[in-house]
Amino acid sequence: MDGRMSEAGTSGAVDGETAESAGGRDAEAVSRFVESFAAQLVEAGMQRMPARVFAALLSSDEGAMTSAGLGEQLRISPAAVSGAVRYLAQQHMVSREREPGSRRERYRVHSDQWYEALTNREAVLKRWEASLREGVTSLGAGTPAGRRMAETLAFFEFIDGELAALMQRWRTHRDRTFGP
Repeated sequence: MDGRMSEAGTSGAVDGETAESAGGRDAEAVSRFVESFAAQLVEAGMQRMPARVFAALLSSDEGAMTSAGLGEQLRISPAAVSGAVRYLAQQHMVSREREPGSRRERYRVHSDQWYEALTNREAVLKRWEASLREGVTSLGAGTPAGRRMAETLAFFEFIDGELAALMQRWRTHRDRTFGP
């Protein structure tokens, strides 16, 4: 990890606790990191509010925060938190859990969230492949549009085939680097 990430990469601020008291981090630096990383996620196609919530969760020491903690840190409404978490949960990027002895939910980002998000795309790839096969048939394999569809289909079939091996290599690398 580079110095900037380890210095600003986690906040630990949960439900009124300041970033400084939670681990000696600079709250402004944490906020800048969260907004900067969220902006990069938005550029890659994620909606703005889920990107901000995901970046905040990722940067917290526990990897989990309550709705109130997220709202306070990001200065957003409970409805905005709820909508963002709903989207992130559908994408398998966060999960909901109950605090022991409480009715309040905490939202957690897991260390394997990238793996989960990518591997859960397999079902999407399979649906795209089926649609593209239908497109090749409908458009005619010999037409320019049909050839484009066939090439796109071949690309997604290739990606689908490579993804499983790539994810296994990642698990091996992660275990070597960070432990099982």
